Amino acid sequence: MTRRRTEPRGHWLLLALGGLALAALLLLDGYAHGAVGEGPHRTPPHPAPAPAAVTSGGPVLNLADGTPRSRRLPAKTIALTFDDGPDPVWTPKILDVLRRHNARATFFTTGAHAAQHPEIIRRILREGHEIGSHTYTHADMASAPAWRDDLELDLTQRALAGAAGVHTRLLRLPYSSVPSGLTAAEWRAAERAGRAGYLVVLTDRDTEDWRRPGTAAIVDRAVAGTGGGAVVMLHDSGGDRAQTVAAVDQIITRLQPRGYRFTTVTGALRLPPAAVPASRTEKAIGWTLVTAQRAAGALTGALGAVFGIAGALCALRLAALLVFAHVHKRRVRRRRRPQPREWPGVSVIVPAYNEEAGIAATVRSLLATDYPGDLEVVVVDDGSTDATAAIVDALAPPGVRLVRKANGGKPSALNAGIALARHDLLVLVDGDTVFQRDTLRHLVTAMADPGVGAVSGNTKVANRRGLLGRWQHIEYVIGFNLDRRMFDVLQCMPTVPGAIGAFRRTALRSVGGVPEDTLAEDTDLTMAICRAGWRVVYEEKAIAWTEAPASLRQLWRQRYRWCYGTLQAMWKHRASVAHRGPSGRFGRRALPYLALFQVVLPLFAPAVDLFALFGVLFLDPVAPAATWALFVAAQAAAGAYALWLDGERIRPLWALPLQQVVYRQLLYLVVIQSLVTAVLGARLRWHTIRRTGTFADAPVPVP
Repeated sequence: MTRRRTEPRGHWLLLALGGLALAALLLLDGYAHGAVGEGPHRTPPHPAPAPAAVTSGGPVLNLADGTPRSRRLPAKTIALTFDDGPDPVWTPKILDVLRRHNARATFFTTGAHAAQHPEIIRRILREGHEIGSHTYTHADMASAPAWRDDLELDLTQRALAGAAGVHTRLLRLPYSSVPSGLTAAEWRAAERAGRAGYLVVLTDRDTEDWRRPGTAAIVDRAVAGTGGGAVVMLHDSGGDRAQTVAAVDQIITRLQPRGYRFTTVTGALRLPPAAVPASRTEKAIGWTLVTAQRAAGALTGALGAVFGIAGALCALRLAALLVFAHVHKRRVRRRRRPQPREWPGVSVIVPAYNEEAGIAATVRSLLATDYPGDLEVVVVDDGSTDATAAIVDALAPPGVRLVRKANGGKPSALNAGIALARHDLLVLVDGDTVFQRDTLRHLVTAMADPGVGAVSGNTKVANRRGLLGRWQHIEYVIGFNLDRRMFDVLQCMPTVPGAIGAFRRTALRSVGGVPEDTLAEDTDLTMAICRAGWRVVYEEKAIAWTEAPASLRQLWRQRYRWCYGTLQAMWKHRASVAHRGPSGRFGRRALPYLALFQVVLPLFAPAVDLFALFGVLFLDPVAPAATWALFVAAQAAAGAYALWLDGERIRPLWALPLQQVVYRQLLYLVVIQSLVTAVLGARLRWHTIRRTGTFADAPVPVP
């Protein structure tokens, strides 16, 4: 298969469109369910009543020509009406009771519920009942602006068209009851609906079953009166409706033997059926709304589950990191490595490509070491186009060799330096890194055990004054170093950082040298050494200071290469998961961890964060806000412990909450970009980072 040579670009448009679609679905679901269900609403202390002709009339209002005309049901005729549904649990049970008694009823449905459960709407109509509108979200039409009322009614009609191919001519205003309780504001909303062609249905007997007063109380309110017809208000959604189901059965059982008939509102008044067939276009539009609403509901449920799983995994990871960090600290305290009687020779390899801003400080820090053994420094100029080689030449210190070669990439420069090095202990150092005086001693002491093939040092951010520098400082200490402590205990270190790492020549030779086929050569090399049976340990006292990217663009370029290269290395060593021995131990411990926490969770994290924002806006805001606060607090506690382990001040933790909001999102996008690049088979170039000369004034920075 031919690999593409250019990095993908068009996927950002697709990602943006996908994000907009996700946001739109969440907004739709939030709008649909943010206010659905019977509940309190704001009512003025002394609301003005509707006109007397209305409040003293019947429960069914015809306002088509602007003149209110009300009607009452004939004697011994009951129209059972159910508000707020359909509900997937209670509406079918009510329908079963009605079918058993051969009774008919009217269901005033919310459009959001109708869109979510279209099969129940179709069953209602199929069994001879009728549908009325109860707005889309159970909105208070008396207090809402006119445009909102129009939107609520229009969306409900579209939902019914998509669910069952019909429109309805019936409407019940949410929070309405008997005609005598109609306020002036409700009357104005009813008038607007009447002019739009709706028949407004109130009630004669409000059972207030939503309060769950008991089955007997519901039945008593429904059968009150002597011989007259009535519209009876009940509810088939909004909570536990077991009392309502039992009451419906008792109401019909009690009244049918006395000659009462149970029918629909239009059937009782001998009016044309409420259902009006929708046109083909209206059905198509309605189907789109129903599909979107159901997809939004499914998406919200899925994201809720992912949110819970991700939160649990992150909490478990944080707890595990702290436990392993404590274990590692105790092991370090117990482990007293003896100073070697004779310090072995060490060769330090410094690959350099356009490192004029910091190469002098790097070389000076290496020469200023207190290492007592023989030391050589090999600077490999990898075809630099700036003054890197000239600066090293001008220093001309003894013990430093400058090697010039054509540009071939960092791995080839490292291999060239390793081939020319005189000693068997090799320290690989980036050209933008500065060592402390005792760093080499700690690295060599950590290799006293002949089974140790490589040592990871402790990389620290030198340019940490700005906000971006603080964020990276926190990430290095909390993320990278806590991970390394855990990997050290589990003996599955996946990365010895390119900034500071010590290797045995025999270990390098056993894996064929520094690999040149991935962009994260340090990760690829470390994985190969672990799989070959060598131990890779972490030495926290071997400190190196590095210049972190000073801009978001530079950070993006660096992390893009890191992430893409890590994906390459994980794929290259994927077979180790099924191996035995050291290779299998590494594969089964390190690779699943990296795949889960560096690939899968970051891939879904933007959607999870968007869902958390959705929860704050449309659900109970306390739960997502409290979850986020607890997560940040736990991160801060872990960060304080990690900073203490590293001998750092905890003051930078004030930037942690903002890091979770801004910095973390950028890293998530890096993972997405890297995955797209890998899946499309594009070839990523080596991204060089522009140096700002952090070490120009001081070769060994102090925090």
